Amino acid sequence: MKIGFIGLGNMGAPMAANLLKAGHEVTGFDVAGVTVEGLANAGSAADAAAGKDAVITMLPNGEILRSVYAEIVPAGEAGAVFIDCSTVDVDSAKAAHEMAKSAGLLSVDAPVSGGIGGAAAGTLTFMAGGSADSFAKAMPLFEVMGGKTVHCGEAGAGQSAKICNNMILGISMIGVCEAFALADKLGLDRQSLFDVVSTSSGSCWSVNAYCPAPGIGPKSPADNDYKPGFASDLMLKDLRLSQQAAESVDAATPMGAHATEIYADFVAGDGKGMDFSAMLPHLMGKGRA
Repeated sequence: MKIGFIGLGNMGAPMAANLLKAGHEVTGFDVAGVTVEGLANAGSAADAAAGKDAVITMLPNGEILRSVYAEIVPAGEAGAVFIDCSTVDVDSAKAAHEMAKSAGLLSVDAPVSGGIGGAAAGTLTFMAGGSADSFAKAMPLFEVMGGKTVHCGEAGAGQSAKICNNMILGISMIGVCEAFALADKLGLDRQSLFDVVSTSSGSCWSVNAYCPAPGIGPKSPADNDYKPGFASDLMLKDLRLSQQAAESVDAATPMGAHATEIYADFVAGDGKGMDFSAMLPHLMGKGRA
């Protein structure tokens, strides 16, 4: 397929590279001038989108998504599928769908889970929203870039799933970090806590696959001085999106709201530029007050 890829950051670049490796013809564009070896470079987002079978975007927020779609939709080839892999608010995702639909284009909102490592390895999970026809056309590309894809429903459903998933993740990581910090002060060995929790009712991804304690469990950012696999400010962004969505539909999310406050405090202090699991050393420095 002829593919335009717009947004070649930490996630977009390896995703585009995997499409190239699979034999697709990929043209990229990034406002920061980022390039990927073997990737054709376009002079603008519209140029990257013109004449393509598929256009993939990986962008920072909903405002930028709307702006980019306003530029690329008029350049889109009739029948092309526009796939947005950004994590943005549901309203912006739906607005992008409407722009594409009005121009006779297929569209999918498909945020991802799996981080930079998953993007490089081609093992991302895609949460997709859009029509059955749009999803079917995008699916071969998801199979190259990811290990699992779930068609969650119509326009905006992918973003809804991502927001709910990451609200769970943010809440659970805080709980895991609190437990390890408490264990330290109780004199409980961290490995012993992991051995119990990872096979008991407290088991969760934040313990088993991404343990925030260095040297415990599978290798994680905690073993690399908490350099981001998933940055704390991105977690805060996603938690804020969850609260924006909850507000719009009058949903009670008290734990989500409190997790947002905790990560806001973390990012404003020692968490800036750190992995979101660095919540553990952050909490270790605090007392009850």
